[in-house]
Amino acid sequence: HPSGSQCVARLNVLTDVFSKAGAFAAFTVDFLIYPLDTIKTRLQSPDYKRLYTHGTANTVSKSLFRGLYQGIGSVVLATLPSSGAFFTTYEGTKALLHNANPQLPSGQALVPMPVVHAAASSTGELVSCLILTPAEVLKQNAQVVRKPASGPGSSSKAFDSHATRVAFAKFKNNPFQLWRGYTTLVARNLPFTAMQFPMFEHLRMMIHRYRKKQGTATGSLWEIGAVTALSAGTAGSIAAVITTPIDVVKTRIMLSAASKREDGAREQAIKQIRAEGRDAKAEIEKAQQAARGGRAGAFAVGREVLRTDGLKGLFRGGALRGLWTAMGSGLYLGVYESGRKYLENRRVGNKEVTIL
Repeated sequence: HPSGSQCVARLNVLTDVFSKAGAFAAFTVDFLIYPLDTIKTRLQSPDYKRLYTHGTANTVSKSLFRGLYQGIGSVVLATLPSSGAFFTTYEGTKALLHNANPQLPSGQALVPMPVVHAAASSTGELVSCLILTPAEVLKQNAQVVRKPASGPGSSSKAFDSHATRVAFAKFKNNPFQLWRGYTTLVARNLPFTAMQFPMFEHLRMMIHRYRKKQGTATGSLWEIGAVTALSAGTAGSIAAVITTPIDVVKTRIMLSAASKREDGAREQAIKQIRAEGRDAKAEIEKAQQAARGGRAGAFAVGREVLRTDGLKGLFRGGALRGLWTAMGSGLYLGVYESGRKYLENRRVGNKEVTIL
């Protein structure tokens, strides 16, 4: 058996491996999937119809597809540490729970492995979201930044190229607002990862077992990456669609974390409310209650979306979210797992690593 110092050294090596592999995977995916995330944010924005559709025709405006990389800088800076923190925590917690899980006389573990994977991924999310929330708030506010529709050249350039700085300026007076939406981000990510990772681990195990049984398993990095990508993409898309209503609420709360709307936009919103025969004062009070955040705010936002847009509003952007999550999770975990195996092989002198 290895000594205590050897175990600590081994854990430090694996932590370094997991952190580097996870960060590289996240960095790769962010650039490829980011435009789809921008469109999804705009679809879920409370100003979607006003900003991204053509009036009464209700057809999509070209502005929906402009500036699709707005706000990516803040995400890149936060993704590396947050993803490294997630995978380090996930793998460490999973190993800890696995080793502490007693065996029954039948040979099976007392706590089912899906529960272990769900607990490990949830712990990782709690840590990751602390780092990711400010970047997520900046990102989503930058994704909907528009230049004023007045002045020379404004009609040809609807979006500000320095959207992140414009969004950040809104938080100068109250930087703690950057952490607003942490609870809703956690409320979205916890059920998402709790569903995705048990499904992902189960699918990956079943595919590897099937390939071994058929005699087609090679153990190559390509096979590891492909099997992981297929399993993660399938599990991720299912979990993403199911958690879309929470994502819609999270988007609304994070967008409301910035400074108040311009007076012109506010007046226009009030006119629209009155034109629909609703009480403008009551609607403003509801919006202010929702803007205060917390559990009551989140529920208030959800009820308002359901009341104004119906069930369809709560699932707006769900198909797109499922698509980009399938692509993102597949690439993310595929690159992560391949990178993890590659770095691990190098650290142990290119010895063969068993694939479960």
